[in-house]
Amino acid sequence: MKLSFRWYGKDDPVRIDYIKQIPNMHSIVTAIYDTPVGEVWSQESIDSLKDEVERAGLKFEVIESVPVHEDIKLGLPSRQTYIDNYKENIRRLSKAGVKVICYNFMPVFDWTRTQLDKVLEDGSTALVYYKDQLTKMDPLKGELSLPGWDSSYTKDELSEIFEKYKSVDEEKLWSNLEYFLKEIIPVAEECDVKMAIHPDDPPYPIFGLPRIITTEANLDRFLKLVDSPYNGLTFCTGSLGSAHFNNIVNMVDKYSALGRIHFMHIRNVKLLDDGSFEESAHYSPCGSLDIVEIVKVLHKNKFTGYIRPDHGRMIWGETGRPGYGLYDRALGAMYITGIWETLDKTSN
Repeated sequence: MKLSFRWYGKDDPVRIDYIKQIPNMHSIVTAIYDTPVGEVWSQESIDSLKDEVERAGLKFEVIESVPVHEDIKLGLPSRQTYIDNYKENIRRLSKAGVKVICYNFMPVFDWTRTQLDKVLEDGSTALVYYKDQLTKMDPLKGELSLPGWDSSYTKDELSEIFEKYKSVDEEKLWSNLEYFLKEIIPVAEECDVKMAIHPDDPPYPIFGLPRIITTEANLDRFLKLVDSPYNGLTFCTGSLGSAHFNNIVNMVDKYSALGRIHFMHIRNVKLLDDGSFEESAHYSPCGSLDIVEIVKVLHKNKFTGYIRPDHGRMIWGETGRPGYGLYDRALGAMYITGIWETLDKTSN
């Protein structure tokens, strides 16, 4: 496996040279953040970012994310322009040596939490999703600014997008996703770039918007839309694992054996009785997911893709981007590396 770490560029409070100091760290996971969604990334920006990563002694091989424009998800006539731009981004990133592109197909909102700074029993703070808090939220009032919420929309623009989604149910979203994949996967194959869709987080509809990358059956359906090794998964244990109906160990075993996991996000969550969840430390006893068993099936299946420790708590007084502090994710990286090393030394 190749250990990686998410970094948000020059504006990230976490210094890239500190990331390099984490033992076994292989690559940086990053993106171009100053180009509007749907536009072509300049080769100059891509190459400059690559140079910065490589000067730190790390690899520039995974992009997270190249966002999918809302018109593609909605299936509007304008989608072809944005799809053509997406193809060009694949070509340009391939030219810079990128091997995997992570993206998602979640309508309007990316990963969504209801609170940024829940104080846990140990005094750390974590991202949480409480259903009772969600019922009191109305995204159309324009009052929210949480991770996963696209604050680039004005109140009126968001209302307009919600209106357009009234005609898009799950089947229509599936159809729009299939159209997108049939357009981009041939380009990914030509460029030797593996596309890795991120599951919906949480893996069920919110605010009446459809979500489809949610369950084992839906992942099976997704992979069959374009049955190519270049059409694969970013398997996020915390996203799919935030619902009781997903058996994460079995799913990781299945899809890694098939060679369709190109990128692993490993984190833990503590599931609550009402379907809510809290993000926790990576250490297995802290949450509801068995990280040791997850890593064991990856190792058994000789996984050679990229793994990154996903969201961490804020610990030891660290401040900055919630979920993306250095300290707890570094602990997660070493926990994962320790499990892997032990498996290397004890496996026949």
